[in-house]
Amino acid sequence: MLRSNLLAVSLMLWGSFAHAADLTRWTEKSPRDEIRPSFSQENQSLLITHDARDGLDGWYEQTFAVKGSDFMKFSATRKTTGVDNPRHSGLARIVWTDDKGKSVASTTPGATAEPEHPIDGPLDAQGCSILTGIYQVPPKATQATIELHLQHAPKGRVEWSEIVFANTTEPVSRKVRLATVQYVPTGKSPQQNCEEYAPFIAEAMKQKADLIVLGETVPYVRTKLKPVECAEPIPGPTTEYFGAIAKQNNIHIALSLYEREGHLVYNTAVLVGPEGKLLGKYRKVCLPHGEVEKGVAPGKDYPVFDTAFGKVGLMICYDGFYPEVARALVSNGAEVIAWPVWGCDPLLARARACENRVYIVSSTFSDPKSNWMISGVIDPAGKVVAQAMENGAVVVSEADLSKPLVGPWNLGDFHDMVQRHRPGIAK
Repeated sequence: MLRSNLLAVSLMLWGSFAHAADLTRWTEKSPRDEIRPSFSQENQSLLITHDARDGLDGWYEQTFAVKGSDFMKFSATRKTTGVDNPRHSGLARIVWTDDKGKSVASTTPGATAEPEHPIDGPLDAQGCSILTGIYQVPPKATQATIELHLQHAPKGRVEWSEIVFANTTEPVSRKVRLATVQYVPTGKSPQQNCEEYAPFIAEAMKQKADLIVLGETVPYVRTKLKPVECAEPIPGPTTEYFGAIAKQNNIHIALSLYEREGHLVYNTAVLVGPEGKLLGKYRKVCLPHGEVEKGVAPGKDYPVFDTAFGKVGLMICYDGFYPEVARALVSNGAEVIAWPVWGCDPLLARARACENRVYIVSSTFSDPKSNWMISGVIDPAGKVVAQAMENGAVVVSEADLSKPLVGPWNLGDFHDMVQRHRPGIAK
């Protein structure tokens, strides 16, 4: 829990840079007087309240001295009442400037350092969420202005409390080696399809991979069975088999299979960990008509799973044709998306990575020479950094999940920014 008693501390020392919320130092701001909300303070909280009009916008701000290239940690507790979209309306920003209040250059040539947008933690039953982030001060910045907003929330109210802005250490590097395999099983039996992946998993282990992504509906491929005929429970035979292989090779494995639960059949991706345990499953949300015609049911949730190296989301094949699935997974915290995919447009694969600033690892059955879907690793800029060019190939790429992609051209850390600015889904 990030809540602390640092609220009572008000230090501005170059040695420690411990900055906390002295409520008397916060000033009230609004773009225009006619859209100015009401400001007040109560029980060590900063309050902003909107009346029934649309479009009100206001924030509290305070400016702190900082030192270029230092690392700073921000946290604040936000409680909203009557706010439809806290993510959008109750945002915090950190704005970097020089000692004259002018924008400073970023590390990207020709660009200014864009504001930071701390990310929301889970919302509790009382409507509270903790916003946090660790940021490196731009080299020429001498000031950081913290802004605590309520915008576009008719009849809404926000309470900001437990606000901390303090020196911290550089985040620990979180390097992960991501692997994929280009392989089409023979279809002799569901069990043999699974067993045919064993040498590829062993090869990924030799290349020190932390995660390997396998294909879509692995037990079903080429067997000439119907989905319902090879569907199985989860946990079940396939997850038990790959759990044992994962433990033997000390690796995470992702793949999809047809799952049976009661009268329903799902196309389900699973993630098993290096201890051999099932870490989680995701049921394919976007179904092509071919699966619907075979009686496959859609999923409806977008779970994300904790691993030793970071948070992993899963999606399957046709999900990649639509932006909503990857966006939902990243909004739920995914840093890597494992994607078993029979086939898809590779441009859309790159778009899903780029628009969400997330690593995507795909494993496909498409022929590498077909100019269609690839088995590869795509980085948060949408660049293919590793690609299997022939059947049976295993490729591995290293990623550092502690390093945000910043820029270019004044986009800043778009991974965080998009969580604030993206619209809701129209009903």
